[in-house]
Amino acid sequence: MEFQDRHVVITGGTGALGAAVVGLLLDAGATCHVPVRDLKDSRRFAHRGHDRVVLSPVPDLADEAAVAAFYAALPGLWASIHVAGGFAMAPIGNTDKAMLQQQLDTNLVSAFLCCRAAVQAMGQGGGRIVNVAARPALDWRKGAGMTAYTASKAALAALTVALAQEVAGQGILVNAIAPSIMDTPANRAAMPKADHDAWPKVEEVAATILHLASPKNQVGRGAIVPVYGRA
Repeated sequence: MEFQDRHVVITGGTGALGAAVVGLLLDAGATCHVPVRDLKDSRRFAHRGHDRVVLSPVPDLADEAAVAAFYAALPGLWASIHVAGGFAMAPIGNTDKAMLQQQLDTNLVSAFLCCRAAVQAMGQGGGRIVNVAARPALDWRKGAGMTAYTASKAALAALTVALAQEVAGQGILVNAIAPSIMDTPANRAAMPKADHDAWPKVEEVAATILHLASPKNQVGRGAIVPVYGRA
């Protein structure tokens, strides 16, 4: 119960990876604060109704005022885990400014605003921040055909490392994971002929996130941890 009496934010907490993270946090004693676009969207959320899950409507995580208000209303914050994001695949000839901006808002701006608000909420009391980058953020050639997505996730990786250095003196350890394609029902449906056994499982990736967010992590900061499985 290493997260007993600790409050943790999980953006994207109702998705496949986010729900796995929430499940492990609940098992470890945490109270989970999950911002959602609309409470109606969480009807199928496996942990809806749990007495240590708080769902809060935040229609847009790229809205500075909305994100600030959400974090300002939280009890003492221990960790903020930013799973929310979006994916767009298109050759650059079909990628206009609007798509680029959408990817930046969804993957970079949202995480930046949540990091900023989390640091303010934690103050000098210490805590943990975990972002979710992606394999192309480390291996740029993997981003061919998805340049807007790759650019946004690479920027998120850079944000993570810079912020880790900035707030280390406050006892806030900042890290990120960089998953390859994960084994989810949606990804299996999209790629039915792929070697699904090689893909990392969401529960395995969630366990890595949990370690980085844990009080047991006393020294790890500024890392972008590859979680590729055998993919």
